[in-house]
Amino acid sequence: MFFKSVFALFIFALSFTVNAAVKINHWQTSSGSEVYFIENHDLPIIDMAVNFPAGSARDTKTTSGVASVTRYMMTLGADGMGEEVITNKFADIGAILGGELDEDRAAFKLRTLTDEQAKALETFNKILHKPDFPQAVLDREKIRIIAGINEAATQPERISDKAFKQALYGAHPYSLDESGEVETITAMKRDDLTQFYNTYYTAKSAVIALIGDMTEQQARAIAETTSAGLPQTPAVGKLPEVTFPQAASVQNINHPASQAHILMGYPGIKRGDADYFPLYVGNYILGGGGFVSRLIEEVREKRGLVYSVYSYFMPMAELGPFEIGLQTKKDQAAAALKLVNETVDKFIKNGVNENELKAAKDNIIGGFPMRIDSNGNILDYLSVIGFYKLPLTYLEDFNKKVASVTTKQIKEAFQRRIKPENFVTVIVGAQ
Repeated sequence: MFFKSVFALFIFALSFTVNAAVKINHWQTSSGSEVYFIENHDLPIIDMAVNFPAGSARDTKTTSGVASVTRYMMTLGADGMGEEVITNKFADIGAILGGELDEDRAAFKLRTLTDEQAKALETFNKILHKPDFPQAVLDREKIRIIAGINEAATQPERISDKAFKQALYGAHPYSLDESGEVETITAMKRDDLTQFYNTYYTAKSAVIALIGDMTEQQARAIAETTSAGLPQTPAVGKLPEVTFPQAASVQNINHPASQAHILMGYPGIKRGDADYFPLYVGNYILGGGGFVSRLIEEVREKRGLVYSVYSYFMPMAELGPFEIGLQTKKDQAAAALKLVNETVDKFIKNGVNENELKAAKDNIIGGFPMRIDSNGNILDYLSVIGFYKLPLTYLEDFNKKVASVTTKQIKEAFQRRIKPENFVTVIVGAQ
């Protein structure tokens, strides 16, 4: 990305005090898009994100990769502008175009100086409203993507991640690889992208997040223009529910790597789940707190069986994964896996003690200000709050919710939601 040197000085300058209340304004545009806005005039910067329910879970087995290619190709040609023209238009005014894609969401982000917002928004909206999907660029990108897929098929980390998702989610679209498959990318047509765009980039399903140097009236005008130019097609429906594994499964995949890569887990929670905070705090103690977690202490520090071990919950629109990952020598894989299972079983059976809970709370609460220390970070939270319809007070309430978690809640939540006897396990590179 290119941007003016003066703009670079602003990127990390904006911070919020630990106890500052972040007022989120919320409304709906006349075209049906949800808008979430925070006004802040500390710096002459505007940050904007537009999120769509157009993630990889909207693909099918025969169209895997269309979601990812559609989002990316939108930035490579719009309203007659080629990718070089688009890049230069943003670079000339010091604006930054960004974005991301996961299972649930496709997002586009814009950061611009206030004085340059009109030019930046004009180009940004053309990308959102009038993507060209140039055939020559699509042909080129298909070659690049296929090469990437073939390379990923040799990497143990990518192999284990893909196999784990397939084992955990089966026929559910969360099992699909966002990069697609060689067969689906090869067969992909320009019409597939235009159809996907018109179906999933609808104004009625868009979530617009805005923060920075603008009034609410100005934010309303920006959001209204962006929303009005999007496809006025029906709102996107919900994803299917995730089903739980009914029995444990273990998949061994041969690989010449010197290490064994192991992933194991179970469907976890949705965004907004009532058990989120007990599970979040509890998992910090189990495997999310780095060197202070039980998994690190038991499996690495005491026994020296792994190079790394972690666990996390990834809440999504439907049940996201509870995942445990570890890397170890091939000849230690069986012992390491056994000890991880024993540690998890003990954790779920007995829960946590008060000292562990206090230390976890102190670390989480103490580190939270770093997670909202810039407009960009808060913009990401705004997008999540809006897309998953979380309370407008989510940021204000976060530390309070963490502080209120009890040992009893953690124990009950893990016993209610996580079933180790039905874990799916993938081992890449075992002897």
